[in-house]
Amino acid sequence: MPLTIILKRRVPGLSERALERFAARACRAVGIEAAVTVLITGSREMRALNSHFLRKNHATDVLSFPAPAFTNGFAGDIAISLDIAARNARLMRHSVSDEIRILTLHGILHLAGYDHEGDRGEMAQIELALRKTLGLPAALIERASGKRQSRSGPLERSRV
Repeated sequence: MPLTIILKRRVPGLSERALERFAARACRAVGIEAAVTVLITGSREMRALNSHFLRKNHATDVLSFPAPAFTNGFAGDIAISLDIAARNARLMRHSVSDEIRILTLHGILHLAGYDHEGDRGEMAQIELALRKTLGLPAALIERASGKRQSRSGPLERSRV
């Protein structure tokens, strides 16, 4: 599957190629064979994307934009805030590169059709299993269910 990685901001310890390899493994694990684009940017652009597409005037850690059903060969886009990822990594005591991978996996699961907001824990179980398989620390949904909060609110703020 074709992957496009766009690093608008440099991620400490993570190259475009390394993120591409990780995203390919995650896509294979959830059965995505179509193209995926991953954008790593700052909170200012994430706020603009969230405002424009979801009418929410705040930055968020990860946004997933699944492709329309009639689109062949393209699964969708994922956008990640490096600013929020870095803050969450500090709070969770793991690397920023691990946090970017966690958010990428979370976004890929959304592109595969999972939605933690109404699935009675199915996405959380799959994400936990994949996190272990892919060698990642605490997953996004697990952190949110632990009620751990940052100064600006819950760590889990992603939306499809």
